[in-house]
Amino acid sequence: MDALPEFELLRAATLDDVVKARAKYPDSRLLGGGTDLVVNIRRGIVAPPVLIDVNHVEELRAIRADAHAIEIGASVTLAELAAHPAVTEHHPVVAQAAAFIAGPTHRNMGTVGGNLCLDTRCLFYNQSDWWRSANNHCLKTTGDICHVAPKSRGVCFATFSGDLAPALLTLGAEVDLAGPAGRRTVPLDHLYIGYARQDQQITETLGDGKYYLSLRPGEFVAAVRAKNAPGLRSAYDKIRIRRSIEYPVTGVAAALRRDGDTLADLRVAFTGTNPRPVLLKGTSGLCGGALDERVLKALDELVRDQIMSMKTTFTPGHYRRRVAGVLARRLVERLFAGSASTPL
Repeated sequence: MDALPEFELLRAATLDDVVKARAKYPDSRLLGGGTDLVVNIRRGIVAPPVLIDVNHVEELRAIRADAHAIEIGASVTLAELAAHPAVTEHHPVVAQAAAFIAGPTHRNMGTVGGNLCLDTRCLFYNQSDWWRSANNHCLKTTGDICHVAPKSRGVCFATFSGDLAPALLTLGAEVDLAGPAGRRTVPLDHLYIGYARQDQQITETLGDGKYYLSLRPGEFVAAVRAKNAPGLRSAYDKIRIRRSIEYPVTGVAAALRRDGDTLADLRVAFTGTNPRPVLLKGTSGLCGGALDERVLKALDELVRDQIMSMKTTFTPGHYRRRVAGVLARRLVERLFAGSASTPL
């Protein structure tokens, strides 16, 4: 890695300070733990002239959780979230996802907002500048083709790897956004719709690895909130090559409600497979009966239809999709037979 380029560091004390700084410095970036951003700066992937330290903004540091709802500020660290007693008890999928992220030192530094807005990753993108130059760069940086899918016609297939997003998607979470244009609240899945810039126009698309966030100019995540449905059991699990520090080959969050021997509600979400987190569509059609082999086979078919099999990591894409299906099946079976707090 090369040395860090020069930049100005601003320390915000209030949420209003952050908003004003973002308005004054449009090319600035927010600095929480810096576990992803600083690495990308050192690799020459991004070079923001101004970093805004948000770690001391009290409005972004709160955790409120009980049996009915959860609200998490963007500057809450992953370690704080994973260890919070009320989150562990009432929202186990969120606590488990936070506890699975990287290693202890990363979790002590990394923040909720940073993980929700984590840059997409690809073996052709997350490299040194000289490595990328030797390969004529890629579509996500200054190149004109995606090396993963050269015939993709301008679509980047870098994958989203944040762990908290799928966990919160299964709870129907919303995000509070703030920026120079004001504040708004949107469903979490809308954060990842993405926009493609064509001929100075901003056109809404299904999103890709290059334009994966729908944030407006100067906007940032301030908090995320969700309500807990009565009787909902939830959990998170993932596969990674090196357990202590690696990004997921795939991560799976599941939440379900059982009514006697009937599967009454089912939600399954994935990370590490597509350019954004995937809340599996069609799971409501699996509910209303027993959790039998027919349902599990149908679940696997939904995974195969919606999970991408492109090779953006050092593991084959088809292996990742197969692992996603196996993890989803195991997690759903475990939750149906046990409780939300059962360790996996």
